[in-house]
Amino acid sequence: MAERILIVDDEDKLRALVAKHARHAGYEIAECADGHAAVERCREGGIDLVVLDIMLPGLDGYEVLRAIRTFSDIPVLMLSVRGEEHDKIRGFKLGADDYMVKPFSPRELIYRVAALLKRRRPVPAPDAPTLGTGGLVVDPAARRVSVDGRPVDLSPKEFDLLLQLVSHPGTAMTRQVLLETVWGADRPRGERTLDTHIKQVRRAIGPYAQCIVTLRGVGYRFDDTPGRFS
Repeated sequence: MAERILIVDDEDKLRALVAKHARHAGYEIAECADGHAAVERCREGGIDLVVLDIMLPGLDGYEVLRAIRTFSDIPVLMLSVRGEEHDKIRGFKLGADDYMVKPFSPRELIYRVAALLKRRRPVPAPDAPTLGTGGLVVDPAARRVSVDGRPVDLSPKEFDLLLQLVSHPGTAMTRQVLLETVWGADRPRGERTLDTHIKQVRRAIGPYAQCIVTLRGVGYRFDDTPGRFS
């Protein structure tokens, strides 16, 4: 399940350069050329890390970061020609996870991306059993999901959300519990992020989407009723 990086920069050549190295390292890529589009793309979900330039049309990188932090704790690596200490401090105060000054080494950027993503991945117990129902199989140890024998591509947060649900079949999981468990202390302020991730997970697991039951006013429940998909 390849992690997806959003590259936000109004320079086509720079986006292409970063994308080339990121794809070579095994990441999937999404791109935006302006600040407003970047915020909306992050709201849609399915992004695991943002490489964000500061000098952008529409909203600058600082404002984009400020907006993202109102609903997500996704890692953000900022890029800028501004290398002064106060510029870096401003970015970190707004919630940046890393900061690189242009010109930069693409290889170093990819290593920094890998380090940020690695720190966010939970480490499962090596003997964790597989979970799921019917042809939906969730392997916590390998962090893999398959549907009727076919691998499913989920972002780290989408996987964690599905894992939390399948680990408690038949149990009503409140929105608060899911947000705190999956996002931790940096949980998004609103609930739209959770709903977006649920939508993405349902889409990914296809015929088993109905296993994730919406409980109005409460949250969600994973229904693994035997024989439901026979």
